[in-house]
Amino acid sequence: MNHVLELEKVSKRFGNNVALDSVSYMVGPGTVFALLGENGAGKTTTIRILLGLTDADSGRASVLGLDSKNDDVEIRRRVGYVPEQPMLYDWMSVAEIGKFTAAYFPAGYWEAFCGQIREYDLPPGTLIKSLSKGMRAKVSLTLALAHDPELLILDEPTSGLDALVRREFLESMVDRAATGKTVFLSSHQIAEVERVADTIAIMKKSRLLLVEPMEQIKATSHLITATLSNDAPRDANGMPDFSAPLETVVEQRMTRREVQVLGRHLDPAAVAILQRDPNVTRFDIRTPSLEEIFIAYMGGK
Repeated sequence: MNHVLELEKVSKRFGNNVALDSVSYMVGPGTVFALLGENGAGKTTTIRILLGLTDADSGRASVLGLDSKNDDVEIRRRVGYVPEQPMLYDWMSVAEIGKFTAAYFPAGYWEAFCGQIREYDLPPGTLIKSLSKGMRAKVSLTLALAHDPELLILDEPTSGLDALVRREFLESMVDRAATGKTVFLSSHQIAEVERVADTIAIMKKSRLLLVEPMEQIKATSHLITATLSNDAPRDANGMPDFSAPLETVVEQRMTRREVQVLGRHLDPAAVAILQRDPNVTRFDIRTPSLEEIFIAYMGGK
């Protein structure tokens, strides 16, 4: 199996709303794959289609070599899944929900569950309904991890966790990937994603804008900032032309006499020309953060 999961031209509509528009990508083993996008971009719909919880209107989805539509039960048995809003039986205690879930998995699940609730300092006799949001999130994570799944799918998994637990948990995802396991992560915590993800996918309004290794994104993304003289030439919209140094302009913004352009694949010769331009009084190029890149893609066309 070359790919842990695959989407091939997957589309989905809910009435007049397009949730996914011909989305295609593959995720390999031993990877932390992060799916980024604003609310309504199609992230949760993607996850539900992969798990067979929702059928695509067209296209094909597979997980661990299994068809998401026809092999959904087997997929959910082999995958660990933490939804954004976990549905837990509130009337059960922490220990009871672990025993209940263990019945659906091979031997060893219960022992692993007990070890992890001790690690997370979860009280085994406390009812789920009495737990804080953060502790409920820890229970959900423990239930998803106790059978040591080949693929772990996380939809906003650190919501409700304090900063230290969030950091420790995300770092443990890197450790999982190092053993050959795969983590599929959807999160709004972009700074945290930047620390742990190997590959980034960015979605906007049901469409896939980008899917690339993190290192490649950072190596080929550039943020140009320049201060212009008052008489610097501008186009019909009052904007100077700073597209020449970049193969692709993702977003350009102008504030008074300062222009910022974020784009991909820099041309050093074109940069040198701009640096010598007498209308440019200050010129700076740096590598943007993942959050700056994400915001630019959300704001661009």
